[in-house]
Amino acid sequence: MEPTAVTLAAVQASPVFLNRHATLDKALRLIAEAARLGAKVIVFPEAFIPAFPYWYYFFPAHSTAAQALAQRLFEEAVEVPGPITARLGEAARNAQTWVVMGVNERRPGTLGTLYNSLVFIDPSGRLAGVHRKLVPTLSERLVHAPGDGSGLRTYPAAFGRLGGLICGEHFNSFARLALLLQEERIHAAAWPAFPLARQVGGRTIDVRIAYHAMEGRVFVVSAAGLLDDHAVDAMGLGPSERSLIASRGGHSGIVGPDGTYRAGPVDEEEAIITANVDLREVTAQKLLFDLTGHSNRPDLFTLEIRTPSAPPLRLTPGSLPPAEQEDCDSKS
Repeated sequence: MEPTAVTLAAVQASPVFLNRHATLDKALRLIAEAARLGAKVIVFPEAFIPAFPYWYYFFPAHSTAAQALAQRLFEEAVEVPGPITARLGEAARNAQTWVVMGVNERRPGTLGTLYNSLVFIDPSGRLAGVHRKLVPTLSERLVHAPGDGSGLRTYPAAFGRLGGLICGEHFNSFARLALLLQEERIHAAAWPAFPLARQVGGRTIDVRIAYHAMEGRVFVVSAAGLLDDHAVDAMGLGPSERSLIASRGGHSGIVGPDGTYRAGPVDEEEAIITANVDLREVTAQKLLFDLTGHSNRPDLFTLEIRTPSAPPLRLTPGSLPPAEQEDCDSKS
């Protein structure tokens, strides 16, 4: 029998800027602390390990400063699966909780490709899956490659299915619907800090998570990042760049299926925001409007998700001289 209640946690914290091992150590402490509060789902901010590429808010992409920071980001990025996800798995297993972690993902064996990813780890410590942001937003396109449909999925948990999206993806109705049609019950929403005045981070988070919660009749665990003094100093921001910082970020919280906050939002400080929620609220709200059930018309509307898995290199017969073709065939 499924539980009728579960404790959810949004971790609002800054990474140890561009240091994946120190950030991992911090994450492990935060996972243990959230577990002591009873959390069975723990969500971290976007690109938490090792950092979100904030420097493009302040420096031109071609500048020496931006290029050096991007190089460091790649060097400190996370391979999935790899040693970092293995240690996160140990922490999830010890805490008996789901962990949803934002990472800069580096494909093993590549020399320059990064993804903005959410890693899902189940309470047994298993890497359940990874979602790569479908379309990097604004300056993220200078760093991250686009993901594909293979990560648009939900994961079975004791309390119902768990899914998640990253920041600007919450504007993408198709991406959100893809998760809702897979019976998502708890949604992880990951965000960076929004330090610039023009970004109105709190308002955009409020609108997007409330709508997803109300449309799908789901609980949303929303975890936003922070921009701390260490990051500001490490980026080498001068007085003119620092004058652009209007907020240190945050605005994390937990929203119910009626679109109202059950905990938070909390701004500009490190915090673990928790809420013990009644899962029966999902049913109560779906009886009024069920987008994936009696309120939909699948005879009129369908959604197709393409999940490409083709390798980037495919050698066809005759494309190479015979000797070279035989050598390639022997290696494949």
